[in-house]
Amino acid sequence: MTLKRLAERRGATSTGAPEMLARKAETIFIEANRWALIAILSLMAVLVFTNVCLRYFTNHSITWSDEVSRHLMIWLTFIGAGLTLRHGGLVAIDNLQAVLGERQARALRALVAAIMIIFFLTMIWAGKIYVERTMFQTTPSTRIPFGYIYLAMPIGFGLLIIHFLLVLKTYLAGGMGALQQSDDAPPVAG
Repeated sequence: MTLKRLAERRGATSTGAPEMLARKAETIFIEANRWALIAILSLMAVLVFTNVCLRYFTNHSITWSDEVSRHLMIWLTFIGAGLTLRHGGLVAIDNLQAVLGERQARALRALVAAIMIIFFLTMIWAGKIYVERTMFQTTPSTRIPFGYIYLAMPIGFGLLIIHFLLVLKTYLAGGMGALQQSDDAPPVAG
């Protein structure tokens, strides 16, 4: 059954089908990002646990496990930043916009959003340069080029831009607090 027919069957108009497709694409994007984080964290946990057990029971260890775990932590941090932003989990200071009127607060949030996008793009550019400069240096244990490890920076900031653009309308309407209202948001300190 085509997407258009499915939308018609559910009572949606033909303009609802693209919106439904966009929501489905967003859901797939979020789930892929979450599963990447789960895979990285699981691999880190298995590596560290195995290495601790080997040290304890055999007095030997995997020489490269600490290095790989450190590199996976770098990837975990950058890949996870977009999901954290999406749920309003990054640092935000709302005092100024709280005392402003709604129109001025929205304008301030638009300015902050523009600054954030510029910062994210700058970090992608800086990360690209960093990757290029470190591609010929290798890690001590695994001999992997550092460029592959630092590739997490431009990829992570690229994902951050995508996540931010997907929640931009909600952010502009209510700030980071509005992002924290979703059902699956992680707990945020008050």
